[in-house]
Amino acid sequence: MIRVKYLLQHVHIHPLLWIVIALSIATAHFLEVCLLLGIIFIHEMGHAAAASFFSWRIKKITLLPFGGVAEMDEHGNRPLKEEAIVVIAGPLQHLWMMALAYAMYSLDLVPEELFALFINYNLMILVFNLFPVWPLDGGKLIFLLLSLQKAFPEAHRMCLIISFFSLSIFSLLILLTAPAHLNVWVVIAFLYFSLYHEWKQRRFIFMRFLLERYYGKKTGLGQLKPIQANEQDLLIHVLEKFQRGCKHPIIIESDGKEKGMLDENELLHAYFTEKRLSDKISDLLFSY
Repeated sequence: MIRVKYLLQHVHIHPLLWIVIALSIATAHFLEVCLLLGIIFIHEMGHAAAASFFSWRIKKITLLPFGGVAEMDEHGNRPLKEEAIVVIAGPLQHLWMMALAYAMYSLDLVPEELFALFINYNLMILVFNLFPVWPLDGGKLIFLLLSLQKAFPEAHRMCLIISFFSLSIFSLLILLTAPAHLNVWVVIAFLYFSLYHEWKQRRFIFMRFLLERYYGKKTGLGQLKPIQANEQDLLIHVLEKFQRGCKHPIIIESDGKEKGMLDENELLHAYFTEKRLSDKISDLLFSY
């Protein structure tokens, strides 16, 4: 009960949503809007509940005029399995909601029209959220899959590129099949804006990832994965090879021979605390 109260305290309603609710009352679509908002709310609470279970820092859960978002303050340094569970926890809510609706319909507790509407809304939100487009759940799963093999900046960049092409294909399909569907175009515009903003902020997001790795919890750093670095490599270029879910010993080589080894925390300390922004990796080896 305490955890539910904690999650509810983080729920925010976007001001424009009140306008949508008012318009739904004026146009006699209040029931449909309530159903959509209820489904979206439970979806986002699924994310938040899973995040709370793993003691993640929850910033807020926002209900938007065309969806919802559960914002966390973790920055990519939690175990990949944890993050996968948090991402999947949202879509999983639709399964029990549809099962419950079917049970109530079978017992004649809800009319057929309301049951069909509820199922359609659930399927629509479930399928749409699994599209491989950032920041939808499908896009976040793509980022996690890429992070299994690639460094953080590369995985993030590839995720955004895949998202852009996926959204472009979806936009083309809507243009050919339902060009007058204004609500869908609003959502598409929001997703394009989110991708543009994420792309513009990708360097800042990477720095935030490194900062959290240096100052935050390191529970997700299980696997040891050495990074081979030439002594002439710049410090920042080595940091750009850091991968999620891995602890990196840095092996420094010169002319094909191992010259020394550094711990990843020594690199992070040199970059953020000592401000050695333009140093070569060999400079750190002599210092430490």
